[in-house]
Amino acid sequence: MPPVYLYIPNIIGYFRIIINFIAFAVCYSNKALFAILYFISFVLDGVDGWFARKFNQASTFGAVLDMVTDRVSTACLLALLSQFYRPGLVFLILLGLDITSHWFQMYSSFLSGKTSHKDVKHTGNWLLKLYYGYRPFMAFCCVSCEVLYIILFLFADDKSTSLLSVCRGILNQSPLIVLVFVSTLIGWAVKQVTNIIQMKTAADACVVYDLKRSK
Repeated sequence: MPPVYLYIPNIIGYFRIIINFIAFAVCYSNKALFAILYFISFVLDGVDGWFARKFNQASTFGAVLDMVTDRVSTACLLALLSQFYRPGLVFLILLGLDITSHWFQMYSSFLSGKTSHKDVKHTGNWLLKLYYGYRPFMAFCCVSCEVLYIILFLFADDKSTSLLSVCRGILNQSPLIVLVFVSTLIGWAVKQVTNIIQMKTAADACVVYDLKRSK
């Protein structure tokens, strides 16, 4: 058995980091290349999970590496979009929600003694159970979210642009682009609702832990 650092899914994780570095290095000079590299890194996020299950190489280090890579890459893209669009605060709020929601979830899972933040079988919320319990649904939401951000990045110009104006412009594109845009918008919206529910549920778990400890 190779060292955890050399597990196949973790090596893929290192490769994702390198791809993201290159992508953001060229994001201003070559938008198309950025979009391709960023999407490849995102696809590899699913590939490393498959390898982890296939070769029984799931690890705590790999799970943390995977989540940190996801959160940082999405945060960097949202920060970029906040510079291209007005109001930029929209993307900064989304950035904060994404990080806060997942941090609360990770920490509450740790307090509960769970081995994975995706273990939500004891929660009472049906949407959270569906999100983490049904992989195709989770994949649709995650892919929609990232593809929507990539679309907005590709349609942004070099100067500050109204977000609503660009969205209206996209809806005037070809039927295929409109279909993809609307589909990703739906998946994105569901993911944001899930993030809010996840944050509240995880915060409640932290409060319950505090109450039990104080007794």
